[in-house]
Amino acid sequence: MTNWLHGERLEAVQAAIRTSRARSVVDLGCGDGDLFLRLAAEPGIARLVGIDVSAAALTRLRARLARAEACARNIELRRASLTEPDADLAGFDCAALVEVLEHIDPSHLSQLERAVFVRLHPMTVVVTTPNAEFNPLLGVPGHRFRHRDHRFEWTRGRFRSWAGRVAATTGYVVTVADIAGRHPDLGGASQLALFQKAASTKE
Repeated sequence: MTNWLHGERLEAVQAAIRTSRARSVVDLGCGDGDLFLRLAAEPGIARLVGIDVSAAALTRLRARLARAEACARNIELRRASLTEPDADLAGFDCAALVEVLEHIDPSHLSQLERAVFVRLHPMTVVVTTPNAEFNPLLGVPGHRFRHRDHRFEWTRGRFRSWAGRVAATTGYVVTVADIAGRHPDLGGASQLALFQKAASTKE
């Protein structure tokens, strides 16, 4: 992904989390920590947890954190499966899944949905995923994905359909937006879904 597009994606997610006024955030699939480091510097976040299945990625993130200035008072990294989250993560203000969906086998997506939207059930969930319609502008051939580890890449229509179904069945309302560059016909390089717990399900 072009660096400036990646930067725009992170800025969009960070802005959504900041607007939600979340005090506790779990970064699901935090990887090397591009988003995590930004969130660690947010003065409004008191607790921040990063989850990833890759021990190597978490090691790199720990090294980056050691060199960074963090505002969050409680920062933790865990190696764990995204489909089987720890029970103590339930009730966080916000969960973020940035460019994570496309790495999940489609047959396991329902497990991820239940884990995030039912078991964790945070007030806000921010999800981004590549927009397949934008791929020609990145020089990606039609028969390939952007990354060899991607299991799928959705069009904007497919993403909106998924987001709408998940919101309707788990007690959220959702808005979807193009991010990371906005082509008038092809949308952005990525697409963002902002899920917010419906009023009837808030405690």
